[in-house]
Amino acid sequence: MRLDKYISSCGSLSRSEVKKLIKQGLVTVNGAVCKKAEEHVDGDSVIEVSGEKLIYREFVYIMLNKPQGYVSAVYDKNYPVVTELIGEEYAHFGVFPVGRLDIDTEGLLILTNDGAFTHEMTSPKKNIYKRYFAVVDRPMDEKDIAEFAAGMEFKDFTAKSARLEITDNPYEVYIEIAEGKFHQVKRMCERTGKTVTYLKRVAVGGVQLDKKLSLGEYRELTEAEMEILGYKTGGDS
Repeated sequence: MRLDKYISSCGSLSRSEVKKLIKQGLVTVNGAVCKKAEEHVDGDSVIEVSGEKLIYREFVYIMLNKPQGYVSAVYDKNYPVVTELIGEEYAHFGVFPVGRLDIDTEGLLILTNDGAFTHEMTSPKKNIYKRYFAVVDRPMDEKDIAEFAAGMEFKDFTAKSARLEITDNPYEVYIEIAEGKFHQVKRMCERTGKTVTYLKRVAVGGVQLDKKLSLGEYRELTEAEMEILGYKTGGDS
């Protein structure tokens, strides 16, 4: 791997920032100063920046507070995509969204470059619940709670038992689903005669959206959050 890519993989520095450090003679490879960003290193190389030894990492796991107007993809010919919100320091990882949120839905979206993790989080067999906050055009009641809990049959899929929690305001509810089918929350609400006017995902598998993140902001998942998801880096879940 190129030296500049290796160093970027160990922290939050962009490739351009890393190149500046290399030119300044602040980077050593196996004890010797290296001023060539393109020099190749491997996992056995000892890399230090300003005297600090680096630890290489292969995967990253990012929590994004997705705003409306962005497609949950790495490319779309008509709309901006969520990966455009992620800074240059993560460009070399090639992250992609874990599952998806509709273009008009806000909230928690995880991005990673770990395919095994993505499978664990999206596989229907894993029953990983996603929690949403929704505003509807008509009040919800106990009958709706029972209808969600019973599961719903659609032409293209069968929705498992879902949890509907009505707040003090019957127009504002929390919904938890185990799948993530296209427009699922909206379609389930429509089945009860309600239209969703606002939708935000607030949790995935017990990991809550960081309230400090404004729309469009992101941070890496903590070790504690990865433990909540029951996943160890490298796929040893």
